Amino acid sequence: MDKHFQDELGLTKSQSAWVQFAHYLGYFLMSIPAGWLASKLGYKGGIIAGLLIVAAGGLWFIPATHISEMVHVGGVSPTTGFVAFLAGVCLIATGLTFLETIANPYTTVLGNLHYAATRINLAQSCNGIGWICGPIAGSVFFYSTDAAGRSTANQTLYIPYVSVAAVVVVLAVVFYFARVPDIKMEDDYHLDDAAPDVSHSIWSHPHFVLAVAAQFFYVAAQAGIFSFFINYMTAEVPAIPASWDSALRSLAGQTGFLHNWMAGWFVTAGAGHLAISNKGASALASLGLVCFLVGRFTGAILLKKYSAHKTLGLYAFFNVVATFLVFCKLGWVSVACVFLSYFFMSIMFPTIFALGIFGLGARAKKASSFIVMAIMGGAILPKLMGYVADRYDMSRGFIVPMFCFVFVAFYGWNWPRFSKAESLQGTRVH
Repeated sequence: MDKHFQDELGLTKSQSAWVQFAHYLGYFLMSIPAGWLASKLGYKGGIIAGLLIVAAGGLWFIPATHISEMVHVGGVSPTTGFVAFLAGVCLIATGLTFLETIANPYTTVLGNLHYAATRINLAQSCNGIGWICGPIAGSVFFYSTDAAGRSTANQTLYIPYVSVAAVVVVLAVVFYFARVPDIKMEDDYHLDDAAPDVSHSIWSHPHFVLAVAAQFFYVAAQAGIFSFFINYMTAEVPAIPASWDSALRSLAGQTGFLHNWMAGWFVTAGAGHLAISNKGASALASLGLVCFLVGRFTGAILLKKYSAHKTLGLYAFFNVVATFLVFCKLGWVSVACVFLSYFFMSIMFPTIFALGIFGLGARAKKASSFIVMAIMGGAILPKLMGYVADRYDMSRGFIVPMFCFVFVAFYGWNWPRFSKAESLQGTRVH
């Protein structure tokens, strides 16, 4: 949505990052209430509540679209139309907060602790399918034009969100009739048996406290890279030979959906060269998310054999290198590193989550709400990344996620010292 609003409303990169701010603000505001309701409603009730709130947010895009249309006839200001969409983004995030707060810890306790990080990575791999399809939908509905070449995005933007609303309503009905038993996490630190004083607070455990910080910086990096992917691809990719356009469409066939979909992926950049268009960059975002999904699945396999904290530290280190090479503006090497960053980000969110709630027993629900609250990093740091990009260029903006990954690597490699446990794989606290 960032690039769409940059073009439609003339926003700078930093201003368009209000989309991320609205999204992650929902997480920040609702993570504590979601954790409290999870304790009251149980896993099943919390999941159903989250799904229904997501549906309400998706349906809100219908009136938001009508408000946006009034901008073009002078009925409301562009700012009002922008805020209307941001309200829907924030409402959807509110529902997602319930799902993140409840489903993530539930996944970790559904089986042997040895495979907790593997389970949560596999579970979160499923959303990769949606992430791949999302940019494809975005390229169709956010960058569509009529016969005269005029943008029709403001009239069609609501369609994917209403479709999401319909799907999650069905899921809510399924969960209502499903059997979802409450399962208690192991209490390695004996928090449940102790008196509820300060010394036994979850905040007295460094592995949890620093997981909150690591999640803040990871989501900040992820949100920044995801948000400005289209900006990077349209502005920083080296000149492309004109023959690429016809070659790609020939591979797709002369007629049919693929051939028509690929039309408009490139724009003329002069001297027989092309540049990637907004539509083409949006489609390429799906390729980035394929890398992300492959990373999730392969990472889940690695986490069955290797310590979760070591794998996290190694992946974060590789992303420090990848984002630094993007910052250095090395042509196609830097472009490749953008896609590599997707691959190495893949395991970070669920693995940090599993490491952070390790051994907290019944208080894992409360702890998970604070780790979800840390997602607020995605609202704040992309604005800094956008500011750097506005002041210099999009490649230089990657210095912001690079420093975020430095902290994630620090947390991963030092987790045993913080948790007083050798590894997540069932090793008892000493």
